[in-house]
Amino acid sequence: MGRLPVVSGRQVAWAFGKLGYELDRQRGSHMILRQRESPHRRLVIPDHKEIAKGTLRSIIRESGLTVDEFSALL
Repeated sequence: MGRLPVVSGRQVAWAFGKLGYELDRQRGSHMILRQRESPHRRLVIPDHKEIAKGTLRSIIRESGLTVDEFSALL
């Protein structure tokens, strides 16, 4: 398992955009991304300058990717 990169919320949203996720809505500092093919698959990403490692690991786990696969998207 690779190391988690230090990224912002916008960088995470951009990386998941490559997988078909798009911004559904934003409420406050939380961006809700929805996958185009599956309307029920959503990710909630905080719009912060730096996402905490535990939060990032949880987002990656929810998406079904590994840390290495996510790092390759960046």
